[in-house]
Amino acid sequence: MASDPFNRSFSSFILVGVPGLEAFHTCLGVLFFCIYVLAMVGNGAVLLVLGLDKALQAPSHRFLAMLAVTDVVMATCVVPKMLAVLWLGSAEIGFVACFAQMFLVHSATAQESGVLLAMAVDRYVAVCHPLRYHSLLTGRATVGVGVAAALRAALAMAPLAALLAALPYCGPRAVPHSYCEHMAVGGLACAAPGPARLYSVAWSSLTVGADAALIAASYGLILRAVRGQRSCRKALSTCGCHLCVVLLFYVPGIVSIYAQQFSGAVAVHTQVLLADLYLTVPAVLNPLVYSARSRQIRRALLRALLPGRVCARGRRPWLSRHAHLGEGSPSCLPSESRR
Repeated sequence: MASDPFNRSFSSFILVGVPGLEAFHTCLGVLFFCIYVLAMVGNGAVLLVLGLDKALQAPSHRFLAMLAVTDVVMATCVVPKMLAVLWLGSAEIGFVACFAQMFLVHSATAQESGVLLAMAVDRYVAVCHPLRYHSLLTGRATVGVGVAAALRAALAMAPLAALLAALPYCGPRAVPHSYCEHMAVGGLACAAPGPARLYSVAWSSLTVGADAALIAASYGLILRAVRGQRSCRKALSTCGCHLCVVLLFYVPGIVSIYAQQFSGAVAVHTQVLLADLYLTVPAVLNPLVYSARSRQIRRALLRALLPGRVCARGRRPWLSRHAHLGEGSPSCLPSESRR
């Protein structure tokens, strides 16, 4: 193995699954299979509607599409292999495949953080600067934001994956995790992964802290702008739901990162389950909170699934009342009122 550029004595790792809960692997597999199916159905429906309905071309819809794609990638990078480990005992993963999974998973989490920030800024501009909304968030600007978030994620994760891949791996190859989590893999190295560990904590803390602070500031400015108006209650409900999803994304991630650093304080199976849920649960909740709560997307989905019934409902008297109030359009379904 002297010629091995990765300085390892084996060609693959073994994923343990959830250490300490081997007796419950079948039940855990059912849980994550259900979560994965719900995530694929929810995000797939969002992407289908956004792709088919030409009326859904606003910047907010493009950000929703980016979020859905990121959720699909993040869940798909983890769950299929996890199910193979939990159900089939197919625990072996190649050395290169392990680091590729590591890079994709952690890049996807960084990408999701950037998209959530972009969506919060989009809402801020729509509410606080409505007259400048379309001039600021043009199609080119929206695409640029998405590309910038993807580049930031990739460029941030590449050094971490490179630092860990360069370590010598000559001891045990059993990863005490259900996927190639970077600290779990780094812990198997024959040399101390000090630089990689420091880089991971510093970058995660800086990025997550900055993004979370800017998201909180955006929603705080929105609530201040609508205070005392009739739309205040609706804004409180919408912002409250969005912030709950944001917290469900950031808090488990932060806890998981620091739990790895102070592994003695948290049981290993708790750390693994927390990391697994952090990567999968937001993929289920995001379509419900960010898309299903949008009248325009909800109606477009109903129109795609039940075209006859939806159009028939559109001829009822209530449609005329909404159209008279400026909330409708000549189509069989009224479009969403302005933001």
